[in-house]
Amino acid sequence: MEIEELPSEEHRQILDVQIESSSSPILDPFLLSFQNLTYDVKVSTKTGFPFPWNKSNVSSETNTKSLLRGISGEAREGQIMAILGASGSGKSTLIDALANRISKQSLKGTITLNGEVLDSGLSKVISAYVMQDDLLFPMLTVEETLMFSAEFRLPRSVSKRKKRERVRSLIDQLGLRNAAKTVIGDEGHRGVSGGERRRVSIGIDIIHDPILLFLDEPTSGLDSTSAFMVVKVLQRIAQSGSIVIMAIHQPSSRILGLIDRLIILSHGRALYNDSPPNLSHFFSDFGHPIPINENPSEFALDLIRELEGTPSGTQNLFEFNKSWKASSMDDNGGGDDIASMKRTTLPLKDAIAKSISRGKLVSGGGTGGANQSLSVPPFANPFYIEVMVLSKRLLTNSRRMPAKFAVRLGTITVTGIVLATMFWQLDDSPAGVQERLGCISISIATIFFNCITEVPTFIQERYIFMRETAYNAYRRSSYVLARSITHIPLLFNLALTLSLITFWAVGLAGGVPGFLFFFVTILAAFWAGSSFAAFISGLIPDVFLAFVSGIAIVSYFLFLCGFLVARDRLPKYWLWFHYISLVKYPYEAILQNEFLDPTECYVTGVQLFDQTALGALPAPVKSELVASMGHVLGRNITSSTCLTTGKDILKQQGITELSKWNCVWVTVAWGFFFRILFYLTLLFGSKNKRK
Repeated sequence: MEIEELPSEEHRQILDVQIESSSSPILDPFLLSFQNLTYDVKVSTKTGFPFPWNKSNVSSETNTKSLLRGISGEAREGQIMAILGASGSGKSTLIDALANRISKQSLKGTITLNGEVLDSGLSKVISAYVMQDDLLFPMLTVEETLMFSAEFRLPRSVSKRKKRERVRSLIDQLGLRNAAKTVIGDEGHRGVSGGERRRVSIGIDIIHDPILLFLDEPTSGLDSTSAFMVVKVLQRIAQSGSIVIMAIHQPSSRILGLIDRLIILSHGRALYNDSPPNLSHFFSDFGHPIPINENPSEFALDLIRELEGTPSGTQNLFEFNKSWKASSMDDNGGGDDIASMKRTTLPLKDAIAKSISRGKLVSGGGTGGANQSLSVPPFANPFYIEVMVLSKRLLTNSRRMPAKFAVRLGTITVTGIVLATMFWQLDDSPAGVQERLGCISISIATIFFNCITEVPTFIQERYIFMRETAYNAYRRSSYVLARSITHIPLLFNLALTLSLITFWAVGLAGGVPGFLFFFVTILAAFWAGSSFAAFISGLIPDVFLAFVSGIAIVSYFLFLCGFLVARDRLPKYWLWFHYISLVKYPYEAILQNEFLDPTECYVTGVQLFDQTALGALPAPVKSELVASMGHVLGRNITSSTCLTTGKDILKQQGITELSKWNCVWVTVAWGFFFRILFYLTLLFGSKNKRK
């Protein structure tokens, strides 16, 4: 794709607020300071086989690995700090530490903003984190993706027109004008290029112009021109009143010229912490001058890689960095660090309020004077707007992927046709009763197996959800409700299709009222199955494990629902699983709908011998046997005497505890219960923090 020119001045406005130029002095700046950051993780190694009878052969060793070792520094408003280093040097770990993505119990040291420890809740509101992975909805266009992000991040007080202007401006800034109407795409759908996808990922996290912006390798996968353009955009964001901190791998000389502060890491230690122009002077004093016309960052990384292979490693460079920095501060009277300490900064709340008054879009913060008390709500929009926007996005993405719905509808349709042709117009004989039981149980099991196919989709969206909610784009409860609402039309169509194909063809009882009850029960079963699939996907983030686990559990539901073995004959130690079986309640509801008619008879006199060795006897002989049995019992039993009613069948199946409507309500309640569990798994399982 041809790279777009940088936007004109009018396009650089963010919601009619002009970005300050780099030459303008920044009054009362933000200052993010970090001192002696240390982060250790325990690595356990086990040898041998952990059999209970063979404990002597098992040894467990716990080693501590230091990912960060006493790193200090500061990042200032209006500047870009870049963290440079080879793979495994600790770049991403340091970014996570500064972005409050590491548990405070594990991270040692202090991190302050304007001298105050930054609260976790406030940090989510005023900051953004751009992940290294591109997690996007594949069937939304670039413009739609950014517009939905604007709907989440920007408050209601910002008009629709201004939100669109912000999106168009950002598209121009990221060089995505030619791809604005192109879908993101995935493995099965052609979409934007990898570089364009990366820029979209950056755009959705900077749409609200945060005060703190953290980026994990934002130029990864981009060509040099596109990478320079992205960093140029980050520079303008910094100059508008933000602190920009990013990890980067081997920046070009042009990009290095845009960076204000550079930290070079090796094995969790800072080997350089100063401005990029001082790199040449630093390595010259160390005895390794940078050759003319060579990229300073590449030279630094190559030298560090060579030193890591020596017996002493980078210890000499580490010690030299400390002494060089101390001497530099003495030569210029304290340097920039002392000068920054002398500059007074406003208290954090006042600084944020003043930043909002200058036009920063801090997720719904009000505008006002610098002395206004801080009023930054945790979320930019109220609950109902989040639900509406999420629902619209989910429906838009699903509507453009009709194959997924078509496959599910196809399996339900084929299953319905197979059942209808196998059990065509069942009679009321004993054999017909057994076939009814089989038809109903297979129908219910098919519903739950069909719902398990939702697991991969849920898990794919789960990672997008985690990225967006990590910094309060919307509430977790809004996502759960929106996903539930958008699934109801799908479940309605699937339930209606299965009901229309099977009910009349199989010849189930009840007429129109019976059909309506059958449809409601099938819909309730789809609702419970979909909720169960959502819970499994929230609990188990691996697609394969979640899919296999879901199928296995549904199979156990079927085994113990009462169809294969009646409740009264189940071993007592399996009764608990019988009562939590999701298949049990819709199965019992439909059986009661089928067999509660008091006028129906399912076994008459001579039918008593059906499915036995005596069933092959001539009809007159069976009539005489029935009459003889009646004589012995003292009853008048003829060949047409009703011996088994629907209530008798229900008793044989152990269905005596709940009415049919109560079974439906229990099924619906299971659906809500698993939606609540789904919410709890998202609430406690998506903290996005290292331990």
